[in-house]
Amino acid sequence: MSRLRAKCPHCKTFTAVALGPDYQCHACGAEFGAGLVRVPRAWGKGGGAMAEAASLELPYPEAAVVAESSLGEQTLVLASELPERPLILGGCCCSHVGAVEGLAARYGRLAVVWVDAHGDLNTPESSPSGNEWGMPLRMLLDSGAVDAKDVALVGARDLEPPERAFIDASGLHVGKHAVDRALSGTDGVYVAIDADGLDENEIRSFMPVPGGLTLSDAESLLRGVATSSTVVGAGLSGLIPEPANLEPAARLCAAVGL
Repeated sequence: MSRLRAKCPHCKTFTAVALGPDYQCHACGAEFGAGLVRVPRAWGKGGGAMAEAASLELPYPEAAVVAESSLGEQTLVLASELPERPLILGGCCCSHVGAVEGLAARYGRLAVVWVDAHGDLNTPESSPSGNEWGMPLRMLLDSGAVDAKDVALVGARDLEPPERAFIDASGLHVGKHAVDRALSGTDGVYVAIDADGLDENEIRSFMPVPGGLTLSDAESLLRGVATSSTVVGAGLSGLIPEPANLEPAARLCAAVGL
């Protein structure tokens, strides 16, 4: 993986060069706010469509494709070789784990805004399915990569009882002022967006749940995050590989300032 050179989405050549957190294509002159890292993996049963969605053509230079054979290896590769400001495209939500771990090592205190219909707070013992994609936020909290007081869970409406108990006990922020509280006192923020956190009629997700954020409400939320803090990275997960997802995905990335 190279942090310095990426494939321009317009020229389809490796002529996009990192200039700090941004990229500029030396062939066509286009400028970009992040380096795209594709993670075509879904750690669970039957998640092939999520993995395929990592191939969606977003308008950002492709810095790397991370397709390791285990979640542990995936996390290590992502954490050690991220672009300065990454845009992660999964795959399942486990793609955010390595990104957050890598960014947490660079910043004194990292906030996480996790947009998801589910809590992703299960453990192998509490998970009804055993699918690791239901555990990534808990992995990050249990590892100490981020602190619960610096995390906002937004849009969650399909929670297992153990996840609700963990939220109550941990101090993880939910509800109206969750984002403001999570950002307070932090040095930067990573924004993780699972498509099922949004309205199923506006973006197609692998595990749709009724009652998600409208796309316009999500954009407003993300613009607020970008105004209140420094967005050091972001990621999209839980999509399915349909062209109709390109526009909403690009709008979400633009709203967060990438």
